Amino acid sequence: MSQKYDITMKNIFSDMADDIMSYFLGLQYTKIDELNIEFARVERRDSDMIFKCTTDKGNVAVHIEFQSENDEKMPYRMLRYSLEIMEKHSLLPYQIVIYIGKDNANMKNSLNYNFGEQNTLDYKYRIINVGDIKYTDVLKTDYYDLYSLLPLMDKNRRKEEGEKYLERCVEAIKDIPLDINKKKDIAFKAEILSGVVYKREVIEKVFSEVIKMFRIEESETYKMIIEKGEKEKSIKIAKKLLKEGMDIDRIAEITELSKEEIKKLMN
Repeated sequence: MSQKYDITMKNIFSDMADDIMSYFLGLQYTKIDELNIEFARVERRDSDMIFKCTTDKGNVAVHIEFQSENDEKMPYRMLRYSLEIMEKHSLLPYQIVIYIGKDNANMKNSLNYNFGEQNTLDYKYRIINVGDIKYTDVLKTDYYDLYSLLPLMDKNRRKEEGEKYLERCVEAIKDIPLDINKKKDIAFKAEILSGVVYKREVIEKVFSEVIKMFRIEESETYKMIIEKGEKEKSIKIAKKLLKEGMDIDRIAEITELSKEEIKKLMN
């Protein structure tokens, strides 16, 4: 990826770091600090993300790189990062390449040679192909930041359904139980990442609908309708609890209705 695209990808994926480490890697960790490695001497390039984390195996550096295309030189770059991490921070590196490309991932994830017992190399890192991740598996979780990656997931289903698949992704983002600004942020990132596998006209068509929906959700009329629906639901619950003989103070706490409103329901 170009330097400019690297910066864009780093900004897009920065909010996903925790969900990536939890869901993709299954790590039980506490994130301590973000580290920075730059190859000023070798290649003018910053690493994508490196975090110092505490795990059950002690402190490690979790290093995550993002690739939108296959790079036959990737193992050499990852090994250089690994050495820099160990030399600069004295941490063992846990390295992952997240592949988000349209084509099949065919990069090597290792370097090795053996010239005898005292001259060997056996180096490996993980490659995770987002296209192999099932759409339905992610929707079963509450890792909502990963929803930005939905358009790149489930490669076989995506190819089979085409535009319909992208519409499913947008619907899933619209249904996330988060505030409107967070959903807009996730949708914006999903729209950008869709460009890796979808044509521009398809992306604009599908995402124009979600933008309209977000505008509706932000409108005062929509908010009034939602608030009215929630109030009616609270009244219904309060009536039921009154019949069961629950104390007014407790009902007010549960339904968030005022005591005066609840007393009126008793009549």
